[in-house]
Amino acid sequence: MSVPDTPSSAAALAGGAWGDAVIKFGNSFGAVAGFLAILLLVFFVAGRARGRLARPLAIAVFLGPAVLLLLVGLVVPLLRTVYLSLRNDDGTRFVGGENYGWAFTTESVQEVLVNTLLWLVIAPLAATGLGLVLALLVDRMRGQAVYKSLIFMPMAISLVGASIIFKFVYESRGPGQSQIGLLSQLAVALGWDDPPNWMLSQPLNTFLLMAVMVWVQTGFAMVVLSAAIKAIPDEVTEAARLDGAGGVRLFWYVTVPMIRTTVVVVLTTVMITTLKAFDIVRTMTGGNFGTQVLANEMYSQSFVQFNTGRGGALAVILFLAVLPLVAYNIVQLRKERGVR
Repeated sequence: MSVPDTPSSAAALAGGAWGDAVIKFGNSFGAVAGFLAILLLVFFVAGRARGRLARPLAIAVFLGPAVLLLLVGLVVPLLRTVYLSLRNDDGTRFVGGENYGWAFTTESVQEVLVNTLLWLVIAPLAATGLGLVLALLVDRMRGQAVYKSLIFMPMAISLVGASIIFKFVYESRGPGQSQIGLLSQLAVALGWDDPPNWMLSQPLNTFLLMAVMVWVQTGFAMVVLSAAIKAIPDEVTEAARLDGAGGVRLFWYVTVPMIRTTVVVVLTTVMITTLKAFDIVRTMTGGNFGTQVLANEMYSQSFVQFNTGRGGALAVILFLAVLPLVAYNIVQLRKERGVR
């Protein structure tokens, strides 16, 4: 027989919760205070240093934390991932390139690589192209700041939040039931009496997932490209108009060449984001129904099936795919700064 809670027991529980909260707050405050004290001590010692030790000590003080964080957060995990990718599922036996062979020869993983390639090509091109069109149109409108803010607003939403929003947009119900999903309602309004379950329709579901990424990244592309277009000297545009260029010709032969570097940077940036796409697929389909991509498959192998070898191999493949894009982006940015 259970004993009903009494006011004294409720007060004791409340007191215990407050006590735990105070202890946790004290621990957090102590950790932050200790970290700040160490920083102040290090900066004090660096400021008092004189002679030949002053410059090396200053470099160590200012670069040391960044280098340490880089080693702990990037270099060491990278080396460990490469190490795990060369071992079996539980990391107890060396298997060489067996996991990489599995990644490129297994039919299901080949489908994942194809889906990832489709994401890598279609989503960045669509987001950058739509952003460029919107930049050209919005810059000619009154109150452009308001419209740009509305278009850029999805960038403030996490990919998980955007996925939940579009999950309701793609919601589909059976025949005879009222449709609550926006896409299904539009299909019914256009005369489609029984719209399909969009997330089960292959390969349409993959492109519908890409639409979420395009929706989020278009605002970023629009803002950056709009700034690049406004940076084009007026003399160049006026000279082109005097030579008879206008409309599409002015855009294609003058505007695009002048902002080519910015377009490439935006495109590669969106490609990097798209290549690491995990949240959208994980939230909306879980990688089922033919929508699996490389980042989500890596997570599934590592933390669902607990095969660290295959998960590590997929992580290394993903890293090697992102690396050239990052390097190319850096080169383009340096070229642009050199021109300026």
